[in-house]
Amino acid sequence: MSGKKNSPVLDATSKAIIEQLQLDGRRSYAEIGKAVGLSEAAVRQRVQKLTDAGVMQIVAVTDPMRLGFSRQAMLGIRVSGDTRAVADALADMAEVDYVVLTAGSFDIMAEVVCEDDDRLIELLNQKIRAIDGVAATETFVYLQLKKQKYDWGTR
Repeated sequence: MSGKKNSPVLDATSKAIIEQLQLDGRRSYAEIGKAVGLSEAAVRQRVQKLTDAGVMQIVAVTDPMRLGFSRQAMLGIRVSGDTRAVADALADMAEVDYVVLTAGSFDIMAEVVCEDDDRLIELLNQKIRAIDGVAATETFVYLQLKKQKYDWGTR
């Protein structure tokens, strides 16, 4: 997802539609229409425009543990050279589900999901540390997920 400079301006109705979908991504367009004061067709059109513009995605959020991915970790990565090139290489990896350029101790933070510790070691040694420009990594293994939410609204 890109930053604010590329985001379209959202009116109150589009924000209300987004908030309705954040609460329940399976909510029908008719139900959303009743909540925001639009017809089903108008909601469908707005949702399509919002997804086409990259403002939002409608996806099924899964529990990786229940799908056989028992190891999740956040990686702090220090880069020598162009951080964007390293971030692009990370983003192309199936095991990486989140990549962000940062300021501070690390240049990039990346979340990874792996089947087990052996796959995490393999990912780190054979893929991530092999990327040109990766100077150092630090791995923060997840022990327990306490909170994960996607309904923060549109403020």
